[in-house]
Amino acid sequence: MTQQGAVLQGYNNELVKCIEDLCMQKEELNKQIQQAEEEKSKLQHEIQILSEQLECVCEDLAQKVASRNELVKILAETEVAYMKILDSSRILLNVLKKEVGSLKHSPDLKPN
Repeated sequence: MTQQGAVLQGYNNELVKCIEDLCMQKEELNKQIQQAEEEKSKLQHEIQILSEQLECVCEDLAQKVASRNELVKILAETEVAYMKILDSSRILLNVLKKEVGSLKHSPDLKPN
């Protein structure tokens, strides 16, 4: 019976050791879980900040694109108007040259 008691005591010791090992593993996992939760919270906060920054950048970009589009429209209209001015100036110059040319051939303007 003493031998059986000793065997039983050995089993009990092993069982206690296994339970202690499991408790230590649980504590280590609790620490790792806590660290992971803190990292998750930190990352979520950073994501929120970055999302807000992204929203601001997108709004700014949209305003700048709209301004650029308006400038492109104004520039195109200005170029068309300028080309019309150039064409009108060319026509005016041609008419003026013809008039001056015909005045030179006019008998009233011949030098004496």
